[in-house]
Amino acid sequence: MKKIVTFGEIMLRLSPPNYLRFTQARSFDVIYGGGEANVAASLAQFGLPVDYVTRLPKNDIGEACLQYLRQYGIGVDKIARGGDRLGIYFIENGAVQRGSKVIYDRANSSLATIQKGMLDWRAIFSDADWFHWTGITPAVSQGAAEVCLEGVQVAREMGLTVSCDLNYRKNLWKWGKKASEVMPELVGYCDLALGNEEDAEKVFGIKAAEADVEGGKVSAEQYLSVCEQLAGRFPSLKTVSITLRGSLSASHNTWSGVLWQPSAFYSAPVYDITHIVDRVGGGDSFMAGLIYGLRTSPADPQRALNFAVAASCLKHTIFGDFNQVSVAEVEAIMGGNTSGRVSR
Repeated sequence: MKKIVTFGEIMLRLSPPNYLRFTQARSFDVIYGGGEANVAASLAQFGLPVDYVTRLPKNDIGEACLQYLRQYGIGVDKIARGGDRLGIYFIENGAVQRGSKVIYDRANSSLATIQKGMLDWRAIFSDADWFHWTGITPAVSQGAAEVCLEGVQVAREMGLTVSCDLNYRKNLWKWGKKASEVMPELVGYCDLALGNEEDAEKVFGIKAAEADVEGGKVSAEQYLSVCEQLAGRFPSLKTVSITLRGSLSASHNTWSGVLWQPSAFYSAPVYDITHIVDRVGGGDSFMAGLIYGLRTSPADPQRALNFAVAASCLKHTIFGDFNQVSVAEVEAIMGGNTSGRVSR
């Protein structure tokens, strides 16, 4: 089986333990995470061959990050080395009515200072048939945006399936261009696009009618037009998917998703997640589940969507960026085993 390649920035993640606020913290839990690395980790957990591509500094923190990736079965041989530092992000986990907070410290990171020509994309894709990127990467810097464009162009030339998660991050687009100026060219090379209730609106001005996200009222039918408008704007898109999150509080969300293909529109079951442990990486775990489902059951988009939603439902119960669940655990949730009983 050929490999899946994901490309983006992985960061050192620092979070106060036990739902403490930043101002209360006297220590931080230390792990690593980032959108495309999160997707790679899930795919590796599901048993698919995957290479993660990024740029890491040649120091002990870079080495520690490599070791962290290796332990999850992620291919790291195509990672470039160079630059001065690993990016950092701090996350204060919210609870109940107090939302989570994220502070980025990633200026001049190894990935932010990457330049065109530093990655040999043809060699990277030599044993691959799928390339995944997210809208976070071109937001980091002009260089990262240019390298990402190189990647999607070569992937298209070589016949790979190209997927993207729109992933709009308003706090990252600081280098001189807006997402609306950069993303259209990149998405134009994609076969599959994923977004949430905000991404399509903030990047392309495409909004779902009458969605009440903060009131927890998000219906699948409201997003059919969003999918159709995205597909109409980008003719290369064969599949469009939207995650549906209804936010009742930081600890209580509803979770589902929809999937559009030219021949049909699919909606998934809705999960009521009442005690969220960590929602970071929820969309990435959905994306990984969708890639897995479409690769293993290409003739059954409904099953692929249901797998994606169930996998990402489970992610909300797991601390950290990576979704550390197996195919069997996801399929158990899909089959209705949601009681959380002890497995003996």
